[in-house]
Amino acid sequence: MRVFVTGASGWIGSAVVSELLGAGHEVVGLARSEESATAVRSAGAAVQRGSLDDLDSLRAGAEHADGVVHLGFKHDFSDMAGAARTERAAIELFGDVLAGSDRPLLFASGVAGLTPGRVLTERDANPSSGPDAPRGGGENLALSFAERGVRSVSLRFAPTVHGQGDHGFTSVIVAAAHAAGVSGYIGDGSNRWPAVHRSDAARLVRLALEQAPAGGVVHAVAEEGIPTREIAAAIGEHLALPVESVAPDAAAERFGWIARFFGTDMPTSSALTRERFGWTPTGPTLLEDIAAGAYA
Repeated sequence: MRVFVTGASGWIGSAVVSELLGAGHEVVGLARSEESATAVRSAGAAVQRGSLDDLDSLRAGAEHADGVVHLGFKHDFSDMAGAARTERAAIELFGDVLAGSDRPLLFASGVAGLTPGRVLTERDANPSSGPDAPRGGGENLALSFAERGVRSVSLRFAPTVHGQGDHGFTSVIVAAAHAAGVSGYIGDGSNRWPAVHRSDAARLVRLALEQAPAGGVVHAVAEEGIPTREIAAAIGEHLALPVESVAPDAAAERFGWIARFFGTDMPTSSALTRERFGWTPTGPTLLEDIAAGAYA
């Protein structure tokens, strides 16, 4: 299969590119800079120059592909409304290009905030929709394309996709511990974070591309929920720092923008995903990665 991948040089995307190539697929990766293009070529994939804002480049990539894996997102927390508009426009374009073809459209989504107070499953619908919703309401929009002959599949990733070199959410929590000289958690730290190793996430994306039905929801979650006080304790132990609770009203000052995520309880099941695709995570756990120095 010839697969067009956005976010191809990113943390998750680069692992997905390697996984797809290793399984015999042909990959074309979107690259907005020469540095990104070099990384994509070095992995063995072809390059489509352009960006998420360049709809012509997205159209060209999708039109000449047997399927699209849309992992790119503008993580600009100073302009999330703008990022949401960009995401919705990209999803709409992919839907138009792939309509009536039964070609797959896999797209990145998340698990945060979907079912507060209980375990999220693949059967739970996203309560947010419309252009003003998080990520432009892209999940519900794309899943609706199943009625238009698109094999759309939501890839709901855990908030931390971890591994050596990760620069995502966990690295931000580690940086906050370095800056404060104390590893902190919010409140009593009983709220839970799901996690998945990067290699396991990439393998699941490939399985979903090959097998998932139209309108499917896939949970890239290996650990249902790790109490954040345990995450803080692991960080503190590895960095030889004390561990303390941070009052919720002081969390923003200590952790910055990530406080609203780190203080959220978001346990997530992947039982249906494992059953449907025969997916068994084999990578290290988040606490094992922290202990091994992945965030040193």
